[in-house]
Amino acid sequence: MKNFLTLILLVLFSTGCKAQYNNYGTTSKEKRSYTTKNKKAIKDFEKGEASYRYINPVNGARNFESAELSLLKAYERDTNFLEAVELLSELYAVWGNYDRAIHFKEKYIRMYSRHSPNEYFYLAGMQIAIGRYADCMKNAGKFLQGRTNITNEFFVEECKKYIRNCEFALEAVKRPVPFNPVNLGPGVNTAMPEYFPSLTADDQTMLFTRLVDDPNAAMGGRQEDLFKSAWKNDHWSEGLSISKNVNTKYNEGAPTFSADGKYIIFVGCETGVKGDYDYGTGRSGYGSCDLFVSEKIGDEWTEPVNLGPPINTSHWESQPCFSSDGKTLYFIRGIIKPRSRRDLQEQDIYYSEILDNGQWSVPRRLSDKVNTKGREESVFIHPDGQTLYFSSDGHPGMGGLDIFMSRLDENGEWAKPVNLGYPINTFNDENSLVVSSSGKFAFFASNREGGYGSLDLYGFELPKHLQPIQATFVKGKVYDEETGEPLAAWFKLYDLGSGKLMKQAVANSGNGEFLVSMPINKDFGLNAEHDGYLFFSKNYSIEKMGTGDSYVIDVPMKKIKVGNSWVLENVFFDVDKYDLKPESLIELEKLYQFLVENPTLQVELGGHTDSDGDDNHNLKLSDNRARVVAEYVINKGIDKKRVTYKGYGETKPIAPNDTKENKAKNRRTEVYIVGKSDA
Repeated sequence: MKNFLTLILLVLFSTGCKAQYNNYGTTSKEKRSYTTKNKKAIKDFEKGEASYRYINPVNGARNFESAELSLLKAYERDTNFLEAVELLSELYAVWGNYDRAIHFKEKYIRMYSRHSPNEYFYLAGMQIAIGRYADCMKNAGKFLQGRTNITNEFFVEECKKYIRNCEFALEAVKRPVPFNPVNLGPGVNTAMPEYFPSLTADDQTMLFTRLVDDPNAAMGGRQEDLFKSAWKNDHWSEGLSISKNVNTKYNEGAPTFSADGKYIIFVGCETGVKGDYDYGTGRSGYGSCDLFVSEKIGDEWTEPVNLGPPINTSHWESQPCFSSDGKTLYFIRGIIKPRSRRDLQEQDIYYSEILDNGQWSVPRRLSDKVNTKGREESVFIHPDGQTLYFSSDGHPGMGGLDIFMSRLDENGEWAKPVNLGYPINTFNDENSLVVSSSGKFAFFASNREGGYGSLDLYGFELPKHLQPIQATFVKGKVYDEETGEPLAAWFKLYDLGSGKLMKQAVANSGNGEFLVSMPINKDFGLNAEHDGYLFFSKNYSIEKMGTGDSYVIDVPMKKIKVGNSWVLENVFFDVDKYDLKPESLIELEKLYQFLVENPTLQVELGGHTDSDGDDNHNLKLSDNRARVVAEYVINKGIDKKRVTYKGYGETKPIAPNDTKENKAKNRRTEVYIVGKSDA
């Protein structure tokens, strides 16, 4: 709230206030007169005004201290010096000292009966900025009542928003939500600001932005870098620079992890040092801020690559969040309109999806249920894929940026956002929230008292009604079954109930490891593919898993060669029947595509049962089950000369028929590579 209010005040004070001097003087340098006859007060005022109006061309700073000293001297010499009172209010407002700014604004209004109704607008804006909601409502109402000569609709709409926010805030303060933020400690936090956290799906690694002193920084002696910390022995380890390949003397910030920690996407902004859209170290771009991606291979990160169009445009793209299913990137896009500084507030949440050809789709703006005419920031999609957290100053809140939550409804649309409530949200700006996979804990940046620096990272337990659907994580390693060599296999996880693709990713090419998050109430099937290998197939149930549990999965893959075989784990039949169940279609399509992509292979479909029941019945049942699978791929277009089938009944068990679990393993459909033609 305070940063944005400062922008408004700079624009409005500089364009609107001085015209009022004509009621008791003039702004003309030659004819200027004042409401005081005290020459020393006038001299001090003009000295203070000159200090305040001067902006350092090197760093853009104002000399607030010098201006304050001179203006206070002028005021002390004559406490009815109207110009000094007014400029002191402006100075303190732009400086961010709203208590003092309000004090002098109220005095100015009392002193000058012919003041503009605009003064109530300025006063209300400063009062909501420090949580004086009742006073803000009163003065916003006075502005709206006295605005007969006001034609600027921006003022009117802002004042109406002040009133809406004050009404919400006064009620929210009466019904506080549980909130006990805990500083993440000296491993993460330092005297420098830390912000924009991101987590891997197992909640064991945190990535964040830190502002660092750097004498080699491209601008100003400071710049942003990406740091990482690990959760070890019940605390966060010392934050370390993520990589010299990623961090430079330029700014790298607002990062997001892919769920497995294999990719990071972060923001780079043009430096203005070497020309338009230069991001340093050879990183060119398309707009004022662009998104870049780096991949982790083994233990090292690659040189970042600009995501390019259609993600990046001539405007600015920032604050990305990569969905845990590896399919969708959410980010903030700001529309730059250079002629109007107020238009910089037009920033919304967009999303882009990875298409089948591996390219990004044209980004689309989220609906008006989420996006507003104000600012949306720091979007975060939880690993459950159904709960969105973001910051906004356009929905009713406590003033400034509040954190909101929206859930997908039954129609796949984002529902009306819910304010996280007080005291999670306050009159300050709240943003950069992330939530653990379990849904119980949230992390955010705050400059509250008692920290290590101006901005520290904190964690807190999220109130139950604000938690997402609980999720767990699945991790493992893909490797060659014979050699143990890690493989960068492409794997996909499907919801067996709906057939919907839930997650997709590529295992780390350096060590074959993968990590994905999953809702705990789903049964899923896993398929893994790699050139020259049979596809891997398995199904899992995590419906009864508790929060914090996880699956560790090994994915051994067999080379494509005669004599090798694999089980179609995700082909299902009802008990004692050979009708294919609907959830088998994903696996059957995989088999079909495998045969299309390997046109020289000849396969046999083998059906198997456990030892329960009559031997002859089992043999016939297994033969029919193998037959319907073979018929499926033949009917899809595979030459029937390449596909045979046979039922083996209970004659080839792969486990003893002594437990329920082992019997389930023996009831299977298996694919055997029986030949390979020269064509």
